[in-house]
Amino acid sequence: MKIIKWGFIGCGSVTEVKSGPAYQLTQGFEVTAVMRRNIEKAEDYAKRHNIKTYYNNADDLINDENVEAIYIATPPDSHLQYALKVAEAGKICCIEKPLTPNYKDSLKIKKAFEAKSLPLFVAYYRRSLPRFLKVKSWIDDNLIGEIRHINWIFSKPPNDLDLNKTYNWRTDAKIAPGGYFDDLASHGLDLFSFLLGNFIDTTGVCKNQQGLYDAYDAITANWIHENGITGSGSWHFGSKDRMDEVVIIGSKGHIKFSVFLENPIQLKNNTTEECLTIEHPKHIQLYHVKGMRDELVLNNFKHPSTGKTATHTSWVMDKILGKL
Repeated sequence: MKIIKWGFIGCGSVTEVKSGPAYQLTQGFEVTAVMRRNIEKAEDYAKRHNIKTYYNNADDLINDENVEAIYIATPPDSHLQYALKVAEAGKICCIEKPLTPNYKDSLKIKKAFEAKSLPLFVAYYRRSLPRFLKVKSWIDDNLIGEIRHINWIFSKPPNDLDLNKTYNWRTDAKIAPGGYFDDLASHGLDLFSFLLGNFIDTTGVCKNQQGLYDAYDAITANWIHENGITGSGSWHFGSKDRMDEVVIIGSKGHIKFSVFLENPIQLKNNTTEECLTIEHPKHIQLYHVKGMRDELVLNNFKHPSTGKTATHTSWVMDKILGKL
């Protein structure tokens, strides 16, 4: 089998379990280099994961002749800078989500890779997870009839970083204008595009209710999909309890599931009531990474999470945040 050699820009916590091992366990992929600005931490990661080469400069990794594809796993405000350099170097790329903090920069990345006909993937890995593929199969098999509406309620209490007002890039309005909404809601909204079709319009109301940081902490939205399905959502990051429930309402029944919690997925219609527990893999990006391998190496698959789909999600996010 052909081997594609990957390099990681950024090797922090997300690469320890969620993504890094998935690349190493996927036949056809090999991780040959990593980069982190702190050279000691880069060396430590490389040694622990049996990776030959490590850098503290992204340009050195991007221009390494032994690296054919690059995974950008840094905070989103740096994605544009690195992605444009990867495109200029003519290499395959996968970028962590969200693609960038805004639609304008996401569009720049998308166009840069399209101009050179380079594969670009984005780590909205829920599109590849078995539990959500099962939900999609229920929808596609018309088990709840014509879809009318989707609603998502998500809330969680503030964490210790929030309460202590400790710096966190996820609540820095310059990096994540919507705060945790940018990091978390993007996963669900991207998934809804996958399940129900692209959004054609959306509006939002945004507020900072707690004053713990400068980004928003309370957001509500209404939208419509291209096929006429309506949607609504609310995200609150200062509640007492954690909630995460999506309900898809159809003409013949409904489906319930969580975007982040591993609660059972539920189907109910006039004749059937089904409740399934489908666990995530230990390395949650495994199916996402294998899908890239199947497209790039085996040429037998079209990956569902691309620069095009992620740019659409960036547009949805900016519309909700009132930036477009």
